Amino acid sequence: MAATAKVIVFVLLAGLAASANAAGEDWARVGEALGKAGTEQPGGVYRVGLPRTDIKATLDGVELKPGFALGGWLAFTKMGKDAMVMGDLVLAMDEVNPVMAKLLAGGIEVTALHNHLLRNQPFTMYMHVSGMGDPVKLATALHGGLALSKTPLAAAIDQLLGAKGTNNGGIYQFGIPRAEPVKDGGMVVPPAMGSANAINFQPTGGGNAAITGDFVLSAKEVAPVMKALRENGIEITALHNHMLGDEPRHFFMHFWANDDARKLATGLKAALSQIAIAKG
Repeated sequence: MAATAKVIVFVLLAGLAASANAAGEDWARVGEALGKAGTEQPGGVYRVGLPRTDIKATLDGVELKPGFALGGWLAFTKMGKDAMVMGDLVLAMDEVNPVMAKLLAGGIEVTALHNHLLRNQPFTMYMHVSGMGDPVKLATALHGGLALSKTPLAAAIDQLLGAKGTNNGGIYQFGIPRAEPVKDGGMVVPPAMGSANAINFQPTGGGNAAITGDFVLSAKEVAPVMKALRENGIEITALHNHMLGDEPRHFFMHFWANDDARKLATGLKAALSQIAIAKG
């Protein structure tokens, strides 16, 4: 291959790589703004699944799994520097009006509103949406609308806390083990028996959440964790022991707040940074 041809091929490949990297960075920002990460599909489509795992619905005695009939989604595709988004949101009846009002105010079009099923309890509506413009701005507007529903948007909380939570009946829960084993009476107390740092998020609407739980702390960790929580607007509701013969000695700090979910996750992360927690 001639030198000139090699240069042209190299330039083309470099351009494609740069374009792919830029798209990946954009989609990462979209996931962050939306509050849930998606996956890039063939054709450059970035798709985010929004299953309503919080809704326990039945139809003619059949339990409806989220992926079967309650699976909302959003899909983004690049259009030059801008993007187009389309999607289908699964909403409870009392969520329709506030979500619609917020989306329209944010420049998102509502292109259809209808049912997919009959007789399902609780009854759900399906809102089709569309928008064009800056992808991050679109994702931010969509997040604002979704925040007025109870659609689980947990990825941002996972990312902020650096841990993976689980949805338990609409409550997003974390159990984060300590680095060293906790013993009581000479026996190791497993995390599931109460030796893990417990954090619970309950959505309260408008992107807010109530949080409660307890941190499992060594004596030297009590003061810095208390300081981190209070500086982030999180109330300490109790500090006491749970065990009598634990080795080494641990204290349990309970907390409460109801505020912006991301803000609270940031505050909890500041507290966790003061605790010897297990890695990975």
